[in-house]
Amino acid sequence: MSKIAIIAGREFNERVRKKSFIFTTILMPILMVGIMFVPALMMNIQSDEAKEILVVDQSGLIAERLEDSSTIDFTPSDKTLEELTAQQGESNPFGILIIGSDVATNPSNVQLLTYESSTIDIESAIADQIASIIESEKLKAYNIDDIDAILAEIQTNVTLKVKQLDESGETQDSSSMLNIALAYIFGFLIYMFVFLYGNMVMQGVIEEKSNKVMEVMVSSVRPFQLMMGKILGIASVAVTQFVIWVVFILVVGGAAINLMGLDEMMAAAGSAAAMDPMAMVGAAQMPAVDSEMVSLLATITNPAYLLRILGGFLIYFIGGYLLYAAMFAAVGSAVDNEKDTNNLQLPITVPLILALFVMMSAMQEPNGPLAFWFSMIPFTSPIVMMVRLPYGVPGWELALSIGLLVATFVAIVLLAGKIYRVGVFMYGKKPSFKELLKWMRYKY
Repeated sequence: MSKIAIIAGREFNERVRKKSFIFTTILMPILMVGIMFVPALMMNIQSDEAKEILVVDQSGLIAERLEDSSTIDFTPSDKTLEELTAQQGESNPFGILIIGSDVATNPSNVQLLTYESSTIDIESAIADQIASIIESEKLKAYNIDDIDAILAEIQTNVTLKVKQLDESGETQDSSSMLNIALAYIFGFLIYMFVFLYGNMVMQGVIEEKSNKVMEVMVSSVRPFQLMMGKILGIASVAVTQFVIWVVFILVVGGAAINLMGLDEMMAAAGSAAAMDPMAMVGAAQMPAVDSEMVSLLATITNPAYLLRILGGFLIYFIGGYLLYAAMFAAVGSAVDNEKDTNNLQLPITVPLILALFVMMSAMQEPNGPLAFWFSMIPFTSPIVMMVRLPYGVPGWELALSIGLLVATFVAIVLLAGKIYRVGVFMYGKKPSFKELLKWMRYKY
């Protein structure tokens, strides 16, 4: 073990001193924080200029009742389409809306002609307004007095507050939006980290083998110790980088929350969540807080929830990395250059890519049979189980998944070690899968 520790320490020191490690360690959390906050800021930065749309209403029911918004200005026109298109000049409108004469009975008889690319927001806003006007006209045909007042009175918006029951029967806040976001982010991070650092092990083995360094090192250590030292050394680099990223994101994210005034919203959300529903009836002075935001803030500030997610990430990242790094090391030892690894990498990369596809399904149905079985299979469980964790996983399933992952890792390390022992001394020939299987059966 002392020799493995020396090799692991050498791998760690060599890699953390590289400029690439320093740059990625600094830039990645900035990029991740940017991914979280920049889209929200960009959505608030919109053009002040509203799109002008000329309306040719052949039915006479719609044009005068269309309401302008911050993004669209409707201008009714009594000219024909041919006359409007003939007036093209420097001040063209955004588009021309043509409403057919039978739109009340044929709602699809509506056409929007644009002078530039349209957007889904503009199209949805126009379609919604026209549909609402047609529905209102149809209701008037029933000759019901004060129909508008009746509709306004019966309109109801339901606010659904979601709480999840744990195994002991206690309730805890749950945010579906946060669960989906964390499932996608951490599932994809596991895929990226396992593939990135596994390849790093393979490239390191190929480099040392091509430079004949292996022949000198194996005079002092066994090939298995060399392989495990390299795997554990690079694993320590990955864990160090992840811890730095978590601390950086927490510090910068906390500062961003204070700057954006979300701390006051969090306090209000906490007050709203703590109040009894009956006590909230007369709380007129209390700030209005969105139900989903209450659940999100309550969940993301729950230490038990954060510990489950971050702890699960570390366990499944380390387990998945060790499993795949052993296979990548075996592939690296069996070839002389990186070009020869393509075919041998295929059995390694297919389960990872398959896990990504299952991840999308598991986000929609985290407790379904597909998500369950793939979270038990060791080659896909690091990604799929990480997707399920934010939604809550029974303890026995988690224990079984981790147990299978550890047992498979031990078996793969033993098999990869046999390939490694032979491969590091083989030059000039790319072995086939049949030869790799033969190396596994050698007795030492």
